[in-house]
Amino acid sequence: MGIVILIVMAAGVAAMLARKLPTAFALVVLAVVIAFAAGAPLTGKESVLDTVLQEGAPALAATMIAVLLGSWLGKLLDETGIAGTLVRKIVEFGGDRPTVVALGVLAVSALVGTVTGSAPAAMLAGIIGIPAMIAVGIPKVTAAGTILMGIAVGIPFELPIWQFFSTALELPVPTVRGFMVKLFPFALIAAVAFVLVESRRRGVEHAWSLKSPTAKTRSRREHLGDAPWYALLTPVVPLVLALGLEVAIIPSLLAGVLYALVTTTRPGEMNKRLLRTLYGGFEIAAPPIALFIAIGILLAAVKLPGAVEALEPLVKAVSPQNAVLFVIVFTLLVPLCLYRGPLNVFGLGAGIAGVLIAAGIYPATAVLGLATSYNQVFGVADPTSTQTVWSAQYSGVTPQQVMLRTLPYVWAVALGGFCVTAATYL
Repeated sequence: MGIVILIVMAAGVAAMLARKLPTAFALVVLAVVIAFAAGAPLTGKESVLDTVLQEGAPALAATMIAVLLGSWLGKLLDETGIAGTLVRKIVEFGGDRPTVVALGVLAVSALVGTVTGSAPAAMLAGIIGIPAMIAVGIPKVTAAGTILMGIAVGIPFELPIWQFFSTALELPVPTVRGFMVKLFPFALIAAVAFVLVESRRRGVEHAWSLKSPTAKTRSRREHLGDAPWYALLTPVVPLVLALGLEVAIIPSLLAGVLYALVTTTRPGEMNKRLLRTLYGGFEIAAPPIALFIAIGILLAAVKLPGAVEALEPLVKAVSPQNAVLFVIVFTLLVPLCLYRGPLNVFGLGAGIAGVLIAAGIYPATAVLGLATSYNQVFGVADPTSTQTVWSAQYSGVTPQQVMLRTLPYVWAVALGGFCVTAATYL
C-alpha cells in the first residue's frame, strides 16, 4: 500500500507541474486519495470526511490569521507611503553609487520581508527599488535578484512563517524562532555576497526598459509625501515584540498595524483606512489562506495511522541517519523544491514533512531544519513563485534567468541550514 501512496503522490506532483490543477486543489484531491488508499473509512474516527476534511481544513487556522494580519500590515505600508519612503530615502542616500543603492534596497526588502511575503513584499520594495537600481547601472537580473534575496533575509523573521511551522510541525514557537535565528546569518551573508558579486561581475549596465511611473502613481506619491520618520519603524515593531519581548505572534502583528495607523493617519480618517486596508489585506491573503487550508487537509491525511504504517518502512529505507550523509543527500535534493516539486514545503513537501515526523524517522526539530532551509531556496529561485515571477517581469527578464543567477547563493544557504540541523538535532 505504501507504493500505491507514493505513486499517488508522484501523480499529484505531475499534475501540479503540468498545471493541470492549481496547487491547493491538487493537494486536497491528493489528500482524499491518500486517505482512501490508507484504508480510512468515509465517516467516523480517522475518516476521510470527519478527520481529513473537517479537522484538517482549520488545522492551520492560526497561520491563516497571521497571514491575514501580515497582509493587512503590508497594505498599510503601501497606502501610508511607509514602504515607498523607505526605498526613496535609501536611493537618495546611495546617489549614483550602484552597489550602495543595491545594498540599501536589499535592506528595505529584508525589512518588508519580515512583515509579509510573496509578491506583495516584492512589490512594496521593488516598484521603486528596481527602477532605481537599473537607473544607476545595476544589471536587470541582479536588480530582480536583489529584491528576492532581500526578502529571503527577512523570511527567518517573518512572523506568519513562524506560526506556520509551529502549527504544521507541532513545535512551540520559541523552538521555531530559535532555529530561524540560526538560519538568518546564512541568508544575510548570501544576500550581501549576491549584491557585491553580481553587481560587479558584469559591470555597470545603463539600460532602461521599464515604464515610467504613471501619472496616477506620481500624483498619489505627491499627495502622500514622505511618511514621518517615526512611522518608518513600523516593520520593526512586530519583530521587537515577538523576538525581543517574546510577545505572541498575532498580538505582535496587531501592534504593528496599530502603530502604522496611529503614526500616519489623522483620527478622523482612521476608521476608513482601517476598513479599507483590512479588505485589501483579505484580497492579498486569499491565495495563501486557500493553500494553507489544503496543506492542513494533506497533513491530516498523511498522519492517518494507515498512511503512517504504509509509508514508514519505505521512507525510513531512503532517509539517511548519519549526520554527514544527511547533509550530503538533502543538499543534492535541493532542486526538488523548485517548480512546485515534492520538497516544496508549501505543497507536497508539507506532507512529506508530516510523514517524517509521524513515522518517527527524524525528530520534529530536524524536519524543521529541512523545511525552513528548503523554503529559503523556494522563496528566491523558484520560477513559479509569485514574487520571483513579478520581480523578473518588472525588471524585464525571465524568471528562469533569475533562478540561474540566484540559485547558487540560496543553495549555499540551504547547505548551511542542513549543517546546523545535523549538528544540533541528529
